Amino acid sequence: MDPIAIKRYLQERRVATLHDIAVHFRSDPDTVKPMLALWVDKGKVKKIAGNKGCAAGCCSCDPATIESYLWLANDPAAQ
Repeated sequence: MDPIAIKRYLQERRVATLHDIAVHFRSDPDTVKPMLALWVDKGKVKKIAGNKGCAAGCCSCDPATIESYLWLANDPAAQ
């Protein structure tokens, strides 16, 4: 797994949770976060914080399951 692999994954899916990305790459969410931060800093990805939790409202969800990332740079010229 490297930043380019994460880029391709997000380009294909457009949006994915931190948990989904980590599972796809058989990695830990804490390992994936710095690579996602690289794309966020470049303005290619937007972090969608899951500060509201799920619909159940119990606040016991794993934060990685509600923290999402959206690929913004779908324009081939921007890549």
